[in-house]
Amino acid sequence: MSDPTAQPPTPAETGVLRTLRTRLHAEVSKVVVGQEEALDSLLVSLAVGGHVLLEGVPGTAKTLLASTFAKALGLEFRRAQFTPDLLPSDLTGNMTLRDRELVFRPGPVFTNVLLADEINRTPPKTQAALLEAMQEGQVSIDGTAHPLPQPFLVIATQNPIEYEGTYPLPEAQLDRFLIKVLVGYPTEDQERSLLVMGRRGLAPTGTDQVTRVVDGNDVMAARAEVDATAITDEVAAYVTALIRQTRVLPAVAVGASPRAAVHLLVAAKASARLWGRHFVIPDDVIRVAPAVLRHRLVLRPEAELDRLTPDAVVANAVAAVPVPR
Repeated sequence: MSDPTAQPPTPAETGVLRTLRTRLHAEVSKVVVGQEEALDSLLVSLAVGGHVLLEGVPGTAKTLLASTFAKALGLEFRRAQFTPDLLPSDLTGNMTLRDRELVFRPGPVFTNVLLADEINRTPPKTQAALLEAMQEGQVSIDGTAHPLPQPFLVIATQNPIEYEGTYPLPEAQLDRFLIKVLVGYPTEDQERSLLVMGRRGLAPTGTDQVTRVVDGNDVMAARAEVDATAITDEVAAYVTALIRQTRVLPAVAVGASPRAAVHLLVAAKASARLWGRHFVIPDDVIRVAPAVLRHRLVLRPEAELDRLTPDAVVANAVAAVPVPR
């Protein structure tokens, strides 16, 4: 989602989200080398009330990125390890007997940033326990709704190379994630920088140096800023055409949903603010399209046999739709 060729905005163009991004990258870089796109995706999702799916091989700093992100923003962070024996109540909480009265004991979902680690290793029943939390910002126990703290962000991780004993997320739940980020290996220079970082045993010493870079109102101010971002009819029509194009491509069995169109437009608004603009241009839509759409497309078996990737399909859709000028 980062654009190294983009020109920096003038001071007059810089807004809350842009300033927040600059501060956040400076703090997180004390611990995490690289992963700028993933960090931008986390910030975009937090700013619009969405959620993120991180997919990458073990050891690429997914958990470290999530915890450092929360620490730099001063948000409460909890980690839930998704295992085959994890029950829905282990995640959401349950009713317990205390002093002869039933009281609600909140689960780890009651936090600001929840890391759902290896989400595809737990059965669908437990995976589904997250749906209400992600969509409604609440958890219902025995018919009583318990609101979650705000802001609320789910960061789910999964390993793309080990599928034995896993439970792939159903399309209905994948569609709830605003963005899917493919977390890859660092570059050679980044990996060299990683090795020369100070450490206390295995843990990086920079973790202690990460400080909170925002106050309590900055995240809500960023959300209000994104909501106020201008959208022209031409850009809205472009998003509609792009989404509809994914449904007619021969390689696609199931294209992007209407919810995907909403998510794509909102992510584009946040992307515009990241680069200091108060209006959306087609480049913003194109920039976020792979991250927003890659997990929502169901490819036909013959396309998978040809090793066609969802990102390639999104690129084909972008190439087929004329860009408004």
